[in-house]
Amino acid sequence: MMNSINIKTPLTKYKVNELITKRWSARSFSDKQISEDVLMSLFEAASWSASSMNEQPWEYLYAYKGSSSFQKMWDCLLEGNKSWSKNASVLIISLTRKYFASNRQPNRHAMHDVGSANTTLLLQAAAHDIYGHMMGGFDYEKSKETFKISDDYEIACFICLGYLDDAEKLPEPFKTRELTERKRKSISEFTRLI
Repeated sequence: MMNSINIKTPLTKYKVNELITKRWSARSFSDKQISEDVLMSLFEAASWSASSMNEQPWEYLYAYKGSSSFQKMWDCLLEGNKSWSKNASVLIISLTRKYFASNRQPNRHAMHDVGSANTTLLLQAAAHDIYGHMMGGFDYEKSKETFKISDDYEIACFICLGYLDDAEKLPEPFKTRELTERKRKSISEFTRLI
């Protein structure tokens, strides 16, 4: 078993579902490709996320490694994400519609809802031993132009997906990040009994 799995799997104070502790933002991906059936199961999981007024405002653009679309997506990433994301099996652009379909009013919950869908997708990925990494480091305008994304949509993030590989193959500082224990705030730091 790879060291990164042992290092990144947290010991929680309270019991949580194994998929939650298994999900982390990996950077080292193997050459193993994600099958279409498995990828569709991830999107199926996302489709069942909660959303305001059941709007389901999320949309995904995706491409497999080796395709011209994958290269175009990769070209939109900022330099800090390029060195390691090139090995992902799939790249995804996560979008959200900014307006309700029924009345064209602004959906102020849209970004929350797409975040929920993305998390559900990543938990389903963890169930398949697939690791994902959501990325905010991308050229927003280049992405909109390259993929002809209308102003009705907001780009939430890029996501790379793949099967885990050895952290030793990563350049620094990413190798160290891959092998550093995860930390979270204590529950008392973000909750208040009122």
